[in-house]
Amino acid sequence: MTQARDFCPRCGDPVPDRTEPLPGEPRERDAVLCDACYFANFTLVDAPEKILVSVCSECGSIERGNRWIDIGARDYTDVAIDEVTEALSVHVNADEIDWMVTPEQVDQTTIRMHCVFTGVVRETSLQEEVTVPVKFSYGSCDRCGRIAGGYFASLIQLRADERTPTSEEVDRAIAIVESYIANREQKGDRNAFITESKRTDDGADIKLSTNQMGQGAASRITDELGGTIDNHPTLVTEDGDGNEVYRVTFVVRLPRYIPGDIILPVGDKNGPVLVTSARGNLKGEYLTTGDRYEADREDGTAPDATKLGTIDDAVETTVVTVEDEHAVQILDPETYEAKTVARPDFFDPNAPMVPVLKSTEGIHIVPDSLQL
Repeated sequence: MTQARDFCPRCGDPVPDRTEPLPGEPRERDAVLCDACYFANFTLVDAPEKILVSVCSECGSIERGNRWIDIGARDYTDVAIDEVTEALSVHVNADEIDWMVTPEQVDQTTIRMHCVFTGVVRETSLQEEVTVPVKFSYGSCDRCGRIAGGYFASLIQLRADERTPTSEEVDRAIAIVESYIANREQKGDRNAFITESKRTDDGADIKLSTNQMGQGAASRITDELGGTIDNHPTLVTEDGDGNEVYRVTFVVRLPRYIPGDIILPVGDKNGPVLVTSARGNLKGEYLTTGDRYEADREDGTAPDATKLGTIDDAVETTVVTVEDEHAVQILDPETYEAKTVARPDFFDPNAPMVPVLKSTEGIHIVPDSLQL
């Protein structure tokens, strides 16, 4: 060191030799001071007088900067600790920093954080105490404000082709949408929410937060239940940049026939078909033989057919005798007359009773249960 640095420029006391910074490293301005003068105005911790935290009274999220963050907790002591940690700054020259905090609940909206810091500066152990009040203010975040105001950007209309969706289909469709949105919420997507879910005489109407949510939810319904999706965008406004903003209605139309329906395809001489799948092309099995059935590609899930009933309409009747590999004699479930009917592959020749459907096309044996 030079002679100018051997003595403190403030008090004139000798200054111990210190390690010179490496070439290119900045030199600390106060390095020329003795320890007494250096520590006279030294602050180990810089802390704000108070911290204000905005909390959504509906969902419990907190506002940081210009965005809201889900914290998934109602105990805001941890939040207060996090906010204090973010707000405090420790002197850059301090090493071996350690600290502890003792929260004091002053009232329902204020937590006073008593913090004790220790560190080493110039080979000297220091301790400093600071107290920071954390004040919570409660309001409504953007997301909850939109929900409360009935905001939605997309509408799913659940309908069915030439029929009304069953209560089971409506329940399942709503559950699919709720599961999809819940999954998006768990991944931190604050734009994902359901504004309204309402059952109607025609099916269900579900209002969602964004067009992306509407498209994703509608696709998941048809992936599981089958059917088609028609999009109908409507211009509702323009954003601040002059871009057109559209609200999209997604009409989810479930298939005309569902698994368990028994139909008679027009022009098909093989007899009634038990529907087993309504996704893609309609699939099933002939009640006369048990052979596999699949509609033509152009017919999809809606071949021209007459609905004869459902597997739930079947009733038990007595097997009289097995005539041969193609025929079996049973009792008519209404007249109790012996009738010869087709013997499908799924028929158990040892069964004393079998479920049958009697319709305008005659009597047909049906499976004990629907095999999907």
